Amino acid sequence: MITLVPMKPRVRFAPSPTGYLHIGGARTALFNRLLALKTGGTFVLRIEDTDELRSTEESVQAIFDGLQWLGFNWDEGPIPSGGEKGPFGPYFQAARARKGIYQPYVDKLLAEGKAYKCYCTTEELDAMRRQAQLEKRPPRYDGRCRHLTAEQQAAFEAQGRKPVLRFRMPDDGATEFQDLIHGPLRFENKLLYDFIMVKASGYPTYNFACVIDDHLMEMTHIVRGDDHISNTPLQYQLYKALGWEPPIFAHLSMILGPDGTRLSKRHGHTGVQEYRKMGLLPEALTNYLALLGWSTTDSQQIFVPGELEQKFDISGCQKSPATFDPVKLNWMNGEYIRLLSKEQLLERALPYLQEAGVGTGVDKDLLCKIVALEQEKYKLLAEIPKLVDFFFLPEPVYDPKAVEKVLKKPEAPKVLEAMARRYAAVKDFNEVELEREARECAKELGFKAGQVFHPLRVSVSGRTEGPTLFRMLEYMGRDKVVKLLQKAAALCAA
Repeated sequence: MITLVPMKPRVRFAPSPTGYLHIGGARTALFNRLLALKTGGTFVLRIEDTDELRSTEESVQAIFDGLQWLGFNWDEGPIPSGGEKGPFGPYFQAARARKGIYQPYVDKLLAEGKAYKCYCTTEELDAMRRQAQLEKRPPRYDGRCRHLTAEQQAAFEAQGRKPVLRFRMPDDGATEFQDLIHGPLRFENKLLYDFIMVKASGYPTYNFACVIDDHLMEMTHIVRGDDHISNTPLQYQLYKALGWEPPIFAHLSMILGPDGTRLSKRHGHTGVQEYRKMGLLPEALTNYLALLGWSTTDSQQIFVPGELEQKFDISGCQKSPATFDPVKLNWMNGEYIRLLSKEQLLERALPYLQEAGVGTGVDKDLLCKIVALEQEKYKLLAEIPKLVDFFFLPEPVYDPKAVEKVLKKPEAPKVLEAMARRYAAVKDFNEVELEREARECAKELGFKAGQVFHPLRVSVSGRTEGPTLFRMLEYMGRDKVVKLLQKAAALCAA
């Protein structure tokens, strides 16, 4: 395994704003950030928006929102409220293209014969691919425009063809480099292709712009997903052609869905904001992302705040694909929910309660107690409103199965009438006294405790399951509980 060079690294997360912040992108951002924090380096955010058709401002905002929610603050890059921070701006590639930052390197490569104009049409390129498939060759560009004369170029332009600019890859030898995770990698140059550097529109492509920007922004380490391994030899040759020292590469393992195929929408949610809506805590999702393709020597699962930054070591990254397990993620989120204080839990749950219209206008201290009642059971914040909404409804929504199973029992009316009288008269309406009264009622009527407890729960909540019964009754209050018991008794007798 290769070790990091002794320097304060400059690393970057460089997403394309063509959609939401994907789980894989969030993991890449996390690992870059952890590497910077662990080594005293710099974490840069750069927006690679050179796809004119698909890049949108909404996607840029989604990237900002996702990173900020996760707490992945960057040292240099765009400021979401406007402007930029850092000495290497602009941090949007489209803005860099408009400023002409890439043009000197285009001119240099063309002048040195390391790049050339290509006039091939889409139809010609398609025919080239089909022929390669018939001959069972890799579908690579065959270099037919490498040696066009000035006359030939003029003839193509007279036809209205607009050229792209291609980088001329070496024909022989191999491209070799060391990867921090995968070790030594080697690619035969004859199997590579002359990639497009600049599109007909004049915009640079990913493989060209990222090399220029990574060099000019003084990136020392490129940590990204292993779907970019095939791009790396192309970029490596471009570094050499420009006389630059390539950075150190580290390619993170692929993330698979539970069925062993690449993680995608068919596996469910893949966007960070979708998990936010579900009620994931950002620290739980961060913890889980860290374990996708990385581990400590003792396989630690839960990390307290600040611990990931201390323990992260890129040597703990694995080559083999990581499997995204939603069940484990929900379990981990539940563990983090249980680490919250009651006040913190209410603060996190409040947006979900407000969206559901639950608990509006209720005393904050009481709401805090109610929400905390089932803290040990919660896995997602978004499930809390449904679990506590009966506290705030004028009458419970009865589960038909609960009514049939509990309230239709012949002893139910007698139990509820007796408990309504007892609770109306009890001096202190607290959980201790309420349980004592229920047990005394069961004894007096000659019933088991459950024959009293179950009708009580269903009468006030409409459900057979829920929070600790007598604390729940205490928080609901005497007037409401007595009223609901009387109504349920009448329902049972009907």
